[in-house]
Amino acid sequence: MTLEILPINNIGEVRPGDDLADLIAAADAPVRSGDCLVVTQKVVSKAEGRLVEIDPDDPLSHKPLVEQESVRVVRRRGELIISETSHGFVCANAGIDLSNVERGQAALLPIDSDRSARGIRDRLKARYGVEVAVIVSDTFGRPWRRGVTDIAIGCAGIKAIADLRGTTDALGRELMVTEVAIVDEIAAAADLVMGKAKGVAVAIVRGLEPAWFGRGGVVDEIVRDPSEDLFR
Repeated sequence: MTLEILPINNIGEVRPGDDLADLIAAADAPVRSGDCLVVTQKVVSKAEGRLVEIDPDDPLSHKPLVEQESVRVVRRRGELIISETSHGFVCANAGIDLSNVERGQAALLPIDSDRSARGIRDRLKARYGVEVAVIVSDTFGRPWRRGVTDIAIGCAGIKAIADLRGTTDALGRELMVTEVAIVDEIAAAADLVMGKAKGVAVAIVRGLEPAWFGRGGVVDEIVRDPSEDLFR
């Protein structure tokens, strides 16, 4: 398998109420059927109006929003809060972000990123006749490892997990527990061309395994059930 990852430039600043499918088409993106589009959470949140006014002169004015968007606080250290959101994500500050938004605003996570991905996918198919998968990505830290990476917080038209249990490895041994979070891997790969300050909010990932395409839901498939979580 050979992958090609293409940044979509010229999307421009996204405003509440904008249609991301139309913006992608207007950017003359070379989208074709069989592609997977990775769209950053920030532009999805902007288009869906998930922006909240905060005090631009108070660096902690977004903290009440963190409490509001959290269903469980996992850990506090100084002003940092690691919390669980209603989606089941465990992340810093409930995923609330102040980067790449206007001063005096905070961006909340989409209410349902799977639904957001389906909407973009369905509109691209209906208006432009392309059959694609869509992943909504966001930047998360990881326990026990330094640095951040992009992961998928929503998807449509692609399996969230490739279940390899019951197959064999290169030496013929049966795999007993291996499940690959392919949408996370795709999101991380796409971020290599999008970056954090390039103004590139959408990327095309081309050349994925056709068998991966189909129905998928990140929240349902990737978030570990509390009964299986050894760290709660």
